[in-house]
Amino acid sequence: MRPTPSACRKPARIRAATSQLLAAVLLVAIACGGTARAQSDAIYRVTYCEVAPGEHASATALLAATREAGQRAAGNLRFDLLRESGRPNRFVLVEAWQDQAALDGNDKAPGTTELRGKLEAIQAAPCDPRLLGAMRAWDAKSKSPLGTVYVVTHVDVTPPFADEAASLLGAMFDSTTKESGNLGYDVLRQANRKNHFTVIETWADMNAFEAHVMAAHTRDFRAKLSPMIGALYDERIYAMSAA
Repeated sequence: MRPTPSACRKPARIRAATSQLLAAVLLVAIACGGTARAQSDAIYRVTYCEVAPGEHASATALLAATREAGQRAAGNLRFDLLRESGRPNRFVLVEAWQDQAALDGNDKAPGTTELRGKLEAIQAAPCDPRLLGAMRAWDAKSKSPLGTVYVVTHVDVTPPFADEAASLLGAMFDSTTKESGNLGYDVLRQANRKNHFTVIETWADMNAFEAHVMAAHTRDFRAKLSPMIGALYDERIYAMSAA
């Protein structure tokens, strides 16, 4: 039996509607000027380093060399060196690797071990590395290192609230990435402690970050998270180290 004319037209209408929807999604993506990355198998490592107050210049040179070697290594997806604002002797390294094998290969490279040995001589305390996986991640296509503000926050909740905190952080991701001036937002979960999270934010300038701090959704997030907290909400402001 031949299909009726209306039956033939229905798929065409569906195809047209689908095309319009895809076009709208594309326009939104272009307007946002960034890329949303779904949960992946990438290995993240966030390492906090503190050196003697008078050794920040030497530490910057050593850590910059570590960053440059890491960026050249096979399987590296990201390697940032950030310096804490107002505390030039405190740094954080933000790395992303294709897989564990790539991370291990970089760590075993002779150059890496040599640089770490030199850094140990001027450390105020051992560096504190955290291995994490990405829950949600967003990167703008264009970032200006001059004036860009980086915020790294360690979120520690008591174990019974681990999944509830993860949901809250996911909602924060959805709201924050829509804000004016937000250039990047990563929600990472620690591999060996599922109740520990790291949030990495990138803002166009301090005004954008301060507006975010007082946004309704940020204040609501902090109010809901407060009863779950297992340690101080550790939020630190950084700038990209150019050295």
